[in-house]
Amino acid sequence: MLLNPVISKLAGKRVVLASASPRRQDILSNVKHLKTPDIVIGADTIVTLEDAILEKPLDKQDAYNMLSRLSGKEHSVFTGVAIVHCRSQDGNNKLETDIIDFYEETKVKFANLSEDLLWEYIDSGEPMDKAGGYGIQSLGGMLVESVHGDFLNVVGFPLNHFCKKLVELYYPPPKQAIQRVKHDSIPYVESFENLSDVEKDCSSPSKTLEGKKGLKKFVCSSSSSASSLPYTTALQNGIKESPRQKQLPLKINELLDGFKESKTLFAASKLKVFDKLKDKGALKAMEIAEKINASVHGTERLLDACVALGLLEKTHQVYSNTELADTYLVTDSELSIHAYILHLNDHLWSHFTHLESAVVEGKSHPKNTCEKMSENLHGSEVKERFMRAMHCMLKITARDIATAFDLSKYPSVCDLGGCTGALAHELVQIYPEMRVNVFDLPEVIKNISPFQPAKLSSHVTFTSGNFLEDALPEADLYILSRVLHDLPDAKLNHILKKLSVACCPGRKALLIAEIVLDEDKKEPRALLQALSMSDGKQRSGTEYKKLLGSHGFNSVEIKKTGNLLDAILAIKR
Repeated sequence: MLLNPVISKLAGKRVVLASASPRRQDILSNVKHLKTPDIVIGADTIVTLEDAILEKPLDKQDAYNMLSRLSGKEHSVFTGVAIVHCRSQDGNNKLETDIIDFYEETKVKFANLSEDLLWEYIDSGEPMDKAGGYGIQSLGGMLVESVHGDFLNVVGFPLNHFCKKLVELYYPPPKQAIQRVKHDSIPYVESFENLSDVEKDCSSPSKTLEGKKGLKKFVCSSSSSASSLPYTTALQNGIKESPRQKQLPLKINELLDGFKESKTLFAASKLKVFDKLKDKGALKAMEIAEKINASVHGTERLLDACVALGLLEKTHQVYSNTELADTYLVTDSELSIHAYILHLNDHLWSHFTHLESAVVEGKSHPKNTCEKMSENLHGSEVKERFMRAMHCMLKITARDIATAFDLSKYPSVCDLGGCTGALAHELVQIYPEMRVNVFDLPEVIKNISPFQPAKLSSHVTFTSGNFLEDALPEADLYILSRVLHDLPDAKLNHILKKLSVACCPGRKALLIAEIVLDEDKKEPRALLQALSMSDGKQRSGTEYKKLLGSHGFNSVEIKKTGNLLDAILAIKR
């Protein structure tokens, strides 16, 4: 065995595993023999998809939500490891420690998973105690299409990387090759100059895995778990450091400045900075200031802030758009969210400016309402801006909503409150035999022309009406997109009762597009939206199932899309 010279170093020593994971116990029990105290190993594994950390599922529905999000996508598995090497100094009882920490990333690609396969796996019970809801070393291996990196890292412990760290511990290089590195909240640790770039970042207090959410927290907490051992103070610039001294946490710093970042994006979008740069390619601050009719001093500060946020690039005092800006922030891009940004700036921003008053009163503050905005805008302009915002949002989310479930069995669809028809046009592209009727208020239908695609489809029609008051058009599938969260209980139950009557058991269905809260109500997106204090409420998957079940929809599937809106399919069986 190639690693035997390294692993044999653990023989005759007592290795304490600071973990309750049976997978790590299995892996390490094959490479060590326990006798006397020597080393403490702490490890934790997280599964990440995009910006979300997928922890152990709380129940079967939570497991389904996790696995359905992973279906067909590549995700990352990170394991953070802290090794505490303990030894007694000759001639006294003081315990000295060397601490090494590192992390390993493995990329895992899931196959496209059918509903039957998902539930068969969930019903096996295997997902319930595993991060991300699966165990690759057992039945969960059938869900995996490919693995890039250390397979054992996905199981729960990166054995190869661990062995390399043992080499550093037991076969150190000459002292001239060693540098002393300061870690947060722990004594100085000896490390080697030939660390990889990732490990160098880990050693730097200013870069400690900030890009990998949750992992920094683990490495620091695992390393500082040695606080039960004698604390050795360190000197920095000749000043003794207090054990209680702490830097302001990164999360607090992000929250303190978050509103500034949002407003920078809003201001640059409203001034159409990104449009001016797309037209001309690259401009100096003075040239941009002239085009947006603003001061050079103020424009330069705004541009530099946009560079810092990754929205613009700056080379030799000349500014240009990033690919992100050209794709999403210029007004005429196919995926532009410019109108939605203006909606956030002109309408929703004011809701949060007086949030403390809204919380005290339990309702949207009078200063926050559209009445204030209407003082400077005619009613038709307000409606047009709102339509543009919703059109942008649905263009971004339409494909994920349309493909969350197989809708090919529903030839006729009625999109209630479908606004400009962005979702309808996406549906007929994906399901060519489908016909979609967009049912919305007369003042909405008469203003849809600017939002229609160049190539109109005869399979999309528009009908004027009020779905709360008028009879619902006949359809096999009804859609409510961004409607339920905004309705007070009386109107909510009224429309669901109408839909229940319209949906024949087994043949017709209801598709809902909303943000679905996680069961613990810890994910911030929907919770922050709820602070706008509308008459409705945001709901978790369980709450949606209970609500829809009370109206006869006894089969409810929920798909977290990872996009702005999630999807719910409700059927009466």
